[in-house]
Amino acid sequence: MRNERLFRDRRDAGRVLAGLLAHYRDRDDVVVLALPRGGVPVAYEVARALHAPLDVFVVRKLGLPRQPELAMGALASGGVVVLNDDVVRRARVDEDTVRRVTEQEQKELLRRERVYRGAAHMIDVADRTVLLVDDGLATGASTRAAVRALRRLRPARLVVAVPTAPASTCRELAGEVDEVVCATTPRDFAAVGGSYVDFGQTTDDEVRSLLRGAEGTPVADTSAAVLRGDAVPAPGGVLSDEVLFDLVGDAGLVLFGEASHGTHEFYAARAAMTRRLIEEKGFRAVAVEADWPDAHRVNRHVRGRGGDRDAEEALRGFERFPAWMWRNTDVVDFVTWLRAHNAGSAEQVGFYGLDLYSLHRSAAEVVAYLEGVDPQAAARARERYSCLEHGEDGRAYARAAAFGAGDDCERRVVEQLVELCSARAALPDDERFHAERNAQLVRSAEEYYRTMFGGRVSSWNLRDRHMAETLEALRDHLGAKIVVWAHNSHLGDARATEFAARGELNVGQLVRERFPDDCRLIGFTTYTGTVTAADDWGGPADRKHVRPALAGSVEEQLHEVGGDFALVFPSAPRGARVLRTSRLERAIGVIYRPRAERHSHYFRARPADQFDALIHVDRTTALEPLERTPRWNRGGDLPDSYPHAV
Repeated sequence: MRNERLFRDRRDAGRVLAGLLAHYRDRDDVVVLALPRGGVPVAYEVARALHAPLDVFVVRKLGLPRQPELAMGALASGGVVVLNDDVVRRARVDEDTVRRVTEQEQKELLRRERVYRGAAHMIDVADRTVLLVDDGLATGASTRAAVRALRRLRPARLVVAVPTAPASTCRELAGEVDEVVCATTPRDFAAVGGSYVDFGQTTDDEVRSLLRGAEGTPVADTSAAVLRGDAVPAPGGVLSDEVLFDLVGDAGLVLFGEASHGTHEFYAARAAMTRRLIEEKGFRAVAVEADWPDAHRVNRHVRGRGGDRDAEEALRGFERFPAWMWRNTDVVDFVTWLRAHNAGSAEQVGFYGLDLYSLHRSAAEVVAYLEGVDPQAAARARERYSCLEHGEDGRAYARAAAFGAGDDCERRVVEQLVELCSARAALPDDERFHAERNAQLVRSAEEYYRTMFGGRVSSWNLRDRHMAETLEALRDHLGAKIVVWAHNSHLGDARATEFAARGELNVGQLVRERFPDDCRLIGFTTYTGTVTAADDWGGPADRKHVRPALAGSVEEQLHEVGGDFALVFPSAPRGARVLRTSRLERAIGVIYRPRAERHSHYFRARPADQFDALIHVDRTTALEPLERTPRWNRGGDLPDSYPHAV
């Protein structure tokens, strides 16, 4: 599997690494040593952030005369020679040969040192904490040579720090130094360059320039000022018409994210901007992170075709946890508006679901459709789908499939899908399309639940591929512009996150790959506030306090800008450069666990590569469910003095 590129370049990687070494900041005993040449841009950013001196530590391999690729030792800055006694003994290398090879390499080492630092001497590292930095490790052989040479110079503490390396190399090296800091350890590590977008060769001129730059006073971090200069107002998370329409342009797919599944401002802002796109830009569909049959009931209501009296009743199809994602006051308001809009317009706007959890509901919808057009086909479908009957929810089927119950079911649901798609029917095209999407959902859901216990990556990818394929099928069917509502984790391009290194993809990535010039990805963030979420899957909805964002996160960085605003990256090149640095980013789903927040809710990402625009609402409030529990009304885990005691 290809190792996805997390860092823009070596300077970007250095800024990430510096965040992991922040505990060494402003210490008089710390010195940063770079392995040239590639390690110098990384180390420069580390030294700059920590306010520490920077120098190079040159290492030259001592190759065997007849096998120069095989090292019998190493020569390092400071005149340190380290020999591999086993190689010297096996190759029967005498002292004269060792001396001759060492003298040759010494000349080259001194030449390089003169090129890099001129006549200056190497920094004295005795009794100091040394941070040895490179742009990455593969086997770690050159780093080990540098470590052994540095030990001869008697540092008080020796730390190896790199942006990327195999986990096994980091573990092995940990036994030779006081600390190893590996920012990322990709699962399928192939080469150091695989973690970088730009891994061009570092030149001698660049090394000299960086070393000279490190001699001055560290430049203050002005990222907040840069972002403030590029920010556009977005009160409550809503872009002005001018900014929104300019960003969207002629794109036919606009994907609005959310940083949680329970934040009022995210829902309200998406609804407000979606209305404007419907009214002024000709969008004719809203596709959401919800199951197809549940959303179809809403779709019929907003088009005046269903039997539901109002929006609240139309949303009663959303019974599965977490019902509050769609059964909330903000969605009621939007569905009410959408029905009124359609009543006065010749151009009808639909409401559609993209997700795949409704295994049994969709199977029932397929059977119901066939009963109206071909009772014999309905009987065949009912028999085929009988293999799914291992409980009323998909998780029950997943448990049964884990013990072999799904071996034959896959074949049967595929047969049903093929038969349905190849048959001719007399019902309207919309109803036939509805049935086909349900049949495809059953196919995808069966596979999803069957693989649920096999690993996160396979089930995640299957789900997002299904959502992307449903979106494309809907676009082809309607021939219309579509707004999408889903979580940032689905709509922000996965290639700009740490999950890509695990082989994960998502809807945003797939849409960009399929429609690179016809889509816009818009994300949301928040710093603190409240959120509607559960403690565990299937638990009641609570109104929880969202802790202030962690240090080093993009949310903290945006909080420093102040207020509610947006960064539209195509028109904010300086801000985009700032947010192409890999940082922590928070994601709250339907479960929020503040006590395990770093592990449960943060990942690394490059926001300016994830999204075309990012909207920040500094303090947000919890989404209001239609069915409020006493605990939600009390405020769940909120302190009595909230928000004053936050």
